[in-house]
Amino acid sequence: MTENAVIARRSFLAGALVLLGLRGSASAQEPAESASKVSAQEAPGTWHHALTLLGKPKYGPDFQHFEYANPNAPVGGLVRLGAQGGFDNLNFIVNGLKGDLEGGIIQIYDTLMEDSGDEPFSSYGLLAEGVQIASDGMSVSYRLRANARWHDGKPVTVEDVIWSFDTLKANSPFYAAYYHTVTKAEPGAEREVVFRFAEAGNRELPQVLGQMQVLPKHWWTGQNKDGKPRNPAETTLEIPLGSGPYRLARFDAGRSATYERVADYWGKDLPVNRGRNNFGTIRNEYFRDGSVLLEALKGDLYDFRTENIARNWATAYDDFPAVKDGRLLKEEFPGRGTGIMQAFVFNLRRDKFKDERVRRAFNLALNFEEMNRQLFYSQYSRIDSYFYGSDLAASGLPEGMERAILESVKDKLPPRVFTEPYTNPVNDTPDAARTNLRKAVGLLREAGYELKNGQMVSKTGEPLAVEFLEFQNVFERVILPFAAQLKLIGIQSSVRVIDQAQYQNRLRGFDFDITTSNWPESLSPGNEQREFWGSAAADKPGSRNIAGIKDAGIDALIEKVIYAEDRETLIAATRALDRTLLAHNFVVPQWSSAVSRTIRWNRFNRPAVLPKYGSSGFPTTWWYDEALAAKTGAPR
Repeated sequence: MTENAVIARRSFLAGALVLLGLRGSASAQEPAESASKVSAQEAPGTWHHALTLLGKPKYGPDFQHFEYANPNAPVGGLVRLGAQGGFDNLNFIVNGLKGDLEGGIIQIYDTLMEDSGDEPFSSYGLLAEGVQIASDGMSVSYRLRANARWHDGKPVTVEDVIWSFDTLKANSPFYAAYYHTVTKAEPGAEREVVFRFAEAGNRELPQVLGQMQVLPKHWWTGQNKDGKPRNPAETTLEIPLGSGPYRLARFDAGRSATYERVADYWGKDLPVNRGRNNFGTIRNEYFRDGSVLLEALKGDLYDFRTENIARNWATAYDDFPAVKDGRLLKEEFPGRGTGIMQAFVFNLRRDKFKDERVRRAFNLALNFEEMNRQLFYSQYSRIDSYFYGSDLAASGLPEGMERAILESVKDKLPPRVFTEPYTNPVNDTPDAARTNLRKAVGLLREAGYELKNGQMVSKTGEPLAVEFLEFQNVFERVILPFAAQLKLIGIQSSVRVIDQAQYQNRLRGFDFDITTSNWPESLSPGNEQREFWGSAAADKPGSRNIAGIKDAGIDALIEKVIYAEDRETLIAATRALDRTLLAHNFVVPQWSSAVSRTIRWNRFNRPAVLPKYGSSGFPTTWWYDEALAAKTGAPR
């Protein structure tokens, strides 16, 4: 986890993505296999209960529940989740996967498949009872369960799936990029929907499509209470119809949203759901200020917090009476199964950041070692990869298959990709800090700047000045020491903190100099890389390529990742992409920790086994514990 509290969007590839195999055939009406754990990739053309990247799925077609879920967990009770910000929209089609802040609204919708939390590359049927990859790799079919229902009792249909696909692709830059090579969704046999691809070999597309939230066509194409047609492309505060384990019961716009467990939820007894979604009520509470959010936890206004600020973890809790008497529990959980890049991000659309030497100078000026000692209580390590914390991270010089992949696009790459391993500057002594500042000044001079009267100016006399854009006051304490270092080399900088809504609007319009962002990565990267770094996404408002990267070499390497034919090739291609992104110095990497720091009111219990790929599993597989709550006090 990270020092800043920038809200990371949900990773579409939660670790489980698909590798296509091309052999075999079978009737479209063949039922899903029921005896052996055979993967769809090992036998394309036949129906299966699961998709997996490597080998066979862990769970066979007759499995009863995930091992990290307790099927006997009690059901009921209230859990309150806290977040900074607010919301003025309940339409996640418009607002990405956020909807009301922190993605609460997406829990009312089911997906075709459900990812497994203890496998890196597998998912199992939810709305869909079976999945079939075509023998030629040019399509995937999903067969819906006959008993799948919306909360109004109407069946979930193939038409709903097709309408959802078309609507999301038409209205969301992310989905447009994500489904770029999915040409069409159309009806197949009874209860079957077929997604057709532009070309074979995109190993993850079948599973990507399985992770799509399915929306009710009849509701969205109907009329609201005022008799006006609903428009999926517009914001709304009308409570939407869902199909999932929870429904939105009530809300106070910008302040709270209350979700209630659906007692007659159609899918509650499915293997992927047993022992999950145990809370009777989930309430999202929103606070405008980070300091208020912290105090609200202490005041028992919400129940569970992931502590992203090292200072708070080190100093804000231990003297608090509820921590001393065990009512408020601090606990660290290992962060597993994902990579992360969190960084200060340059807006490359602005001329002052187009020269790589200027961007590298900023990195040289960042004194992480001093910040880690003074601000972070030495709890962090510096990020040095776009896939930091996973085996996908590049290191040393390229060798073997990775080098061969780089050689295949050599004319599009910086030469240093082959000769210089990426390293962040180290400022662990005063001498080292001064040396790095001198190097930064040298790079700026090479880029056409000159230091005059303590100010770095261009050939036209324009000062090199930047604005850091954030939405939390707490991050000022990180930027101000960085700004002081930049001032030493003549760069003027300022910090602007604005509210969440303004911040999101400015990012959508790419109206910033430098901001903080992060990109969580699954263990099987693929199509989302186009949206993160691809040229086609650079100028799309609202895309995740907020840096504005347009580079032919990176575009070519993204395709190498997407069309990798096996795990070995995928790892090599991803490392090649990582190495090339780093070589361009598009960002100034920040810092990360190997653990997730949490603090919670002691009212909840959990399974003996936690999901292997993830963190705590809270709140999905936890439950309200009446005995603990009796000692701690019931939530209000």
